[in-house]
Amino acid sequence: MFSASFFSLIKPALETETTYMPIWLIVVISLILGAGFLWLIDKLVPHFHVGENKDEGLPSRGLSKTSKMFLAVTIHNVPEGLSVGIAFGVALSNPNNHALTIGALLLAIGIGIQNIPEGAVVALPIKGETGSSFKAFLFGMFSGIVEPVAAVIGLFLAMQIQTIMPWALAFAAGCMIYVVGEEMIPEMKGEGHDHFGVWAFIFGFAIMMALDCIQF
Repeated sequence: MFSASFFSLIKPALETETTYMPIWLIVVISLILGAGFLWLIDKLVPHFHVGENKDEGLPSRGLSKTSKMFLAVTIHNVPEGLSVGIAFGVALSNPNNHALTIGALLLAIGIGIQNIPEGAVVALPIKGETGSSFKAFLFGMFSGIVEPVAAVIGLFLAMQIQTIMPWALAFAAGCMIYVVGEEMIPEMKGEGHDHFGVWAFIFGFAIMMALDCIQF
């Protein structure tokens, strides 16, 4: 996901020509906004992290552990769908650039592959809790149904509003990089859910990217 974030989203954004602001600054701002958006959702929506056996989000006594697991996977599927839609929107807006099309296709394939274990994380506990294979299938399917919805929104934005294309690309990348830091590199989270390590990772990446792009 990190490679997809850079090669399919950040790199095309950095290659966009802008006159009103340095492109590296646009990417840095959007990257942080995307990560901040996911962080805010993490803090507001009640969900459950299986690996840590901990709840996160606003307190909610009315939701079962299974429902919170469903919400956790669903939350992180939104930026994945958004990134695929934006990547294809950029590719369709630049039909002569075949590298963008290949990048968008590879991004979709990669995210589709990693959606398999994500669906299993939702479906298997529900199967064990309820004994219903049909209910487990429905929960697993609906946890991923937000992806095509978000993809259509991203596709529309990227194709119809050309001026926000680099903003949208880097915003989606920020969302995905936040998920990578939070879910796939557990040592970054430290104690509890302070996310200091995740933010250090994101800001460090943004600073080094900006230094590489600034022309002195």
